Amino acid sequence: MTSHEAQRRIAALRSEVAAHDERYYCSARPEISDQEYDRLKRELVDLESSFPEAAASAGAQTPTARVGDDRADGFRTVRHRQPMQSLDNTYSEAELREFHARLSRLLGRDDLSYVVEPKIDGLAVSLTYEKGRLARAVTRGNGVEGDDVTANALTIRALPRQLKRAAQAPVPDLIEIRGEIYMALEEFRRINASREDAGEERYANPRNLAAGTIKLLDPREVAERSLELVLYGIGACEPAQAGGDTQSGCQARLRAWGLPTVEKFWTARGIDEAWAAIGELDRIRHGFAYATDGAVVKLESLALQREAGSTSKSPRWAMAYKFAAERAETRLLSITVQVGRTGVLTPVAELEPVLLAGTTVSRATLHNRDEIARKDIRVGDYVFVEKAGEVIPAVVAVNPARRAPECSAFVFPARCPSCGSAVVQAAGEVALRCPNYDCPVQVRRRVRHFASKACVDIDGLGEAMVDAVVENGWVRDVADIYRLRRDNLLTLGKSVEKSTDNLLAAIEASKRAELWRFIHGLGISHVGAAAAKDLASRFGSLEALSQSRHEDFIGEDKESRIAGIGETMAEAIIEHFNQPRSRTLVRDLIRAGVSPRAPAAAAPGARPLAGKSFVLTGTLPTMTRDEASARIEAAGGKIASSVSKKTSFVVAGSDSGSKLEKATALGVSVIGEAELLGMLKGE
Repeated sequence: MTSHEAQRRIAALRSEVAAHDERYYCSARPEISDQEYDRLKRELVDLESSFPEAAASAGAQTPTARVGDDRADGFRTVRHRQPMQSLDNTYSEAELREFHARLSRLLGRDDLSYVVEPKIDGLAVSLTYEKGRLARAVTRGNGVEGDDVTANALTIRALPRQLKRAAQAPVPDLIEIRGEIYMALEEFRRINASREDAGEERYANPRNLAAGTIKLLDPREVAERSLELVLYGIGACEPAQAGGDTQSGCQARLRAWGLPTVEKFWTARGIDEAWAAIGELDRIRHGFAYATDGAVVKLESLALQREAGSTSKSPRWAMAYKFAAERAETRLLSITVQVGRTGVLTPVAELEPVLLAGTTVSRATLHNRDEIARKDIRVGDYVFVEKAGEVIPAVVAVNPARRAPECSAFVFPARCPSCGSAVVQAAGEVALRCPNYDCPVQVRRRVRHFASKACVDIDGLGEAMVDAVVENGWVRDVADIYRLRRDNLLTLGKSVEKSTDNLLAAIEASKRAELWRFIHGLGISHVGAAAAKDLASRFGSLEALSQSRHEDFIGEDKESRIAGIGETMAEAIIEHFNQPRSRTLVRDLIRAGVSPRAPAAAAPGARPLAGKSFVLTGTLPTMTRDEASARIEAAGGKIASSVSKKTSFVVAGSDSGSKLEKATALGVSVIGEAELLGMLKGE
């Protein structure tokens, strides 16, 4: 490569990397994998090193010399007392060993000890405590200054406002504590399941969703999603000795102050032990409650960390070893388009079955029409599939070397594959939708959702029965369920008299289901079971909810606000009932005899679990998790999806997994079904 060619390539790479930085740090919507991004950045570093004159004349500041900038409009900017740097990373054992060799030469000694920690895939944050009280939470930003996200961070249950006093770890006058805001995999799956049920595009991975959530301008919207926090390092500290002498000692101090820390780390003498620890982490990381994309190797001695120092961008005393994403290559047989409950058309890749991360994958998400075009995915291509965030199989790229002449571009349908209506695209939306509310697929999905165990729970109205009653034209909306006639149902097959009578009895019984189940069953955008319970408690009836106004949710009177319902959800509720058909549906349900049970006011002493939080794991002997959750909530307790130090009890059944392990590690009380039943009785 000539100097002129290097100059052109450097300029192109700087522009490309800067664009990807913008998508990753500011928009939380990256278009390429971490490994693809790291490859581009490594190429740029190598060219700048090999052709320094070409790099100097290429124009534009190089992104290799600065920290990616996550600052966004709408937030106050705060300067860090000590800069927040990013870590150099590698996918190579040889480069990790070279990291050790460089440190040995720099420090003049070979007997170096390290701490190996899980690299949690989240958003970097710095917490400042003054006299033990939380003063602010700030994102990394550009490393020198970041966005003040204190109001949003305060929605994180595990974040203490006040540090605990500990004899072995005196609380400093001022300290910056560094860590990561992330979203637990279970919460990520819950949100995506809700979106998929509504026919909305699923989020790509937990990191992007956590980063996007913490940058929302309304803390009430942030509270609608459950963010988590882990802390692992110290920035500025006054007095300096309050931070301790070692990295492992730092972890102990953070725990003593009541802060959430990494659940497992290793101390290692020399790089061989550090490499062995990375291997052990790789073997157990899939049992963690969060996405882990690598290991961070740090010098154990804080004095040696200070002696090693930093470059303009990264500390010399730490390196991230990143696990290569598990990827499989297979053939794309076809692309099908699903129609969701809200009419969104979602493309799905139908694949030759392939083993990926321990499971056989035959289908994968393609996200939307624009993604298919951007990646130039064609039917018949050999494609690479990864599990995004270790959760969702996704087609990430095409293998162009194996593209055959017969591979054909996919033409996204201009009409709904179910009803034939012309699809539409709302302004500002990527998704295409079928606008026909009476589209048979949408009707079937709405009815299945309404009748499911998560909603009014009509036993016997499963997928096959829903398909039959919709296909016969007897059900066009959920209110029609309560108008089903026995003589019609009897025509569906032989020997159906008993099952018909059982179904009609279940439908009749569902008329008195709890109010929140009906609210959840209406399929209001963004309203899940937890929000439905809050709405039921506030409004007391379907009619009152259908007549709600904006000020009922976001009024100036803070006491009147509904916890957990922010601007986005409030607007969705108002918009839902502004539709004439939604108000008509409520009237039709009432005319059909639906009389939901409003939440009963608890009698004095009837809430023995008030103020306690519970996490359920495994299979209980006599109750389902839903039943146990309902009984806990009825007794005043709260259900959480993940274990933290603030969890009161973990209720464990058979086949309990990582939640039980985490509870044991954190010292959280673990009980069985028998103990729970005793507590429900006030014992």
